[in-house]
Amino acid sequence: MSDVPFHSQQTSCPDDCSSDTACDSVCINASRIYDSCGAKDCLADLPVFFSEENQERVENACSAKIISANVLTSTIDVEPVAFHRGFYAVDMVFYFAVTVEVNSSSCSIPSTITGISVYGKRVVLYGGDGRVKTFSSDEEVSCDTSDTDCPCRYPSSLPKASVQISSPMALSAKLRPCPKCGCSLPCECIPDCVEDFIGCPIHRASRQSVVATIGIFTITQLERNVQIMIPSYDFCVPRKECKSSTDDPCEVFSKIEFPTDSFFPPHSCSDNCDTVVPPFNCNCSN
Repeated sequence: MSDVPFHSQQTSCPDDCSSDTACDSVCINASRIYDSCGAKDCLADLPVFFSEENQERVENACSAKIISANVLTSTIDVEPVAFHRGFYAVDMVFYFAVTVEVNSSSCSIPSTITGISVYGKRVVLYGGDGRVKTFSSDEEVSCDTSDTDCPCRYPSSLPKASVQISSPMALSAKLRPCPKCGCSLPCECIPDCVEDFIGCPIHRASRQSVVATIGIFTITQLERNVQIMIPSYDFCVPRKECKSSTDDPCEVFSKIEFPTDSFFPPHSCSDNCDTVVPPFNCNCSN
């Protein structure tokens, strides 16, 4: 794309920032990460809950095979840790959509059904000691009647918790017999979007249930809004012109490079290998 006729003149800032004219400082409001942690969790034997119709298939099944697992949503709560000033407990509940295949017999056609799995986790992180209350024009006033001295007040300044989770790895699924009283249902409050995904209430298993094992990678962090000074170079003025997309499919196809690697797959070794090892040897003799 061609450059637009208008563009900003960028100013280079010296390393020491000794010159005020060459390196202007501006104050911005940004989220600073006070603490974070990463985890690699193998969630073994997570119960999978189904609708009444799909649970009947599970009751009559003789085997189960996992197909996929996806993250639907997560709820996150933050609360201070007693006797540990500045530390907070982050309670996370993950809701997974687990798809499995169940067979009623060795000769039957497997049925593909999708259910819900729930997993809760708690981590403790440092989030700083905030003794202020933040007021914003885009937030409504909330009341807390637990404070008898001031029944109507703004919420305390708690750090913001966020969690990043990778796409779950679907490892295995199996059938597990239920006790005489039946398998229990999740006691957590199911979010509305999770119930809408199933389309109907989940049903309690009576004889047997499906348990799945999935692997996840997560990063949890606590952050607060702070005011910091940063060097300012210039405003981010666009330097490229937006081109309208063409409606000619052949013109779009002409811009795609030829997929050479698809016809000639590269070897597993790097280009600086001394000898190229063939992918196989058929040991043919003349």
